[in-house]
Amino acid sequence: MELEMGVQRWLVDISQWNPSPHDFSFAVSILPESEHSSITRFVKMEDRKRALASRLLQYALVHEILRLPFDEITIKRTVEGKPYLESDKVNLNFPNFNFNVSHHGDYVAIASEPVCLVGLDIVCHFLPEKETVPEFIQNFSAYFSTLEWNDIINPGNCDEMLNKFYRYWSLKEAYIKAIGTGVGYRLDSVEFHHNNWTNIFVKIDGRELKDWRFWLFELEKSHVVSIAKGHPGIATESYKKMLKQTEFDEKEFYLSLHLPNVGFKLWTVEELIQVFVREADILTGISRNSDMTQAEKVAEGSHPHSLHRTKKHA
Repeated sequence: MELEMGVQRWLVDISQWNPSPHDFSFAVSILPESEHSSITRFVKMEDRKRALASRLLQYALVHEILRLPFDEITIKRTVEGKPYLESDKVNLNFPNFNFNVSHHGDYVAIASEPVCLVGLDIVCHFLPEKETVPEFIQNFSAYFSTLEWNDIINPGNCDEMLNKFYRYWSLKEAYIKAIGTGVGYRLDSVEFHHNNWTNIFVKIDGRELKDWRFWLFELEKSHVVSIAKGHPGIATESYKKMLKQTEFDEKEFYLSLHLPNVGFKLWTVEELIQVFVREADILTGISRNSDMTQAEKVAEGSHPHSLHRTKKHA
């Protein structure tokens, strides 16, 4: 089914990439110049690597799925900071293509959907350094409903308490990132219900959202990732303006909402860079070929190495 191609989940483990200064600079240089400052503004290399991997994922995914040349891809952000593809072209296969990115700890990820809004959030479980687990969690008590808060603090075991805290937090972040809102959103009004972290659903101010679905996955090295997808009709006004379509008939939307939630495809940073390099090589070849005289083309075609390549790929 063509629509299913718009459902993508990609993941990068930045701890596996330790570039030299030259390699890092090269990776930055293949992105549009407008993106460079969003990477180099960070002081710590780990933060720069996360920002770089996030941009590489966005451009590579749009290029690979929508088949757009890199020089035709423009990614901008709403006033709340949600990324979107700026394009006048309507892809009939993916009428409402949108994506979301997240990074924390060792992982950077991107998720896309062809119709539904999509939100993504990664959380790395880390122990607080200067306070106890209960003290740390208490700082965020205002962001949870009474039901959620009781579920978090009831275990008594600090590890389980922290585990539940991060899971609820990740789900909330995935939802508000999907609709495109900012930090001012009342997170305590977003109440999650689950059956051992499956069959997850949400209530907003006590009302269940029937046209939304949620998933939570364990990653390695104490990371979790949450995905939220749902109806574009409740997106923020600033993000609605960037969408091609916010109204769908019931059958069309139902099919989109229930498309299979694919697993994450693991990429290396080197593989993402090669996606850019590969297109650059193709464009260079096309340009060189168009500049050659007919005699030069004939001469190159008769070269033993060229003949060997032709046979090899025939």
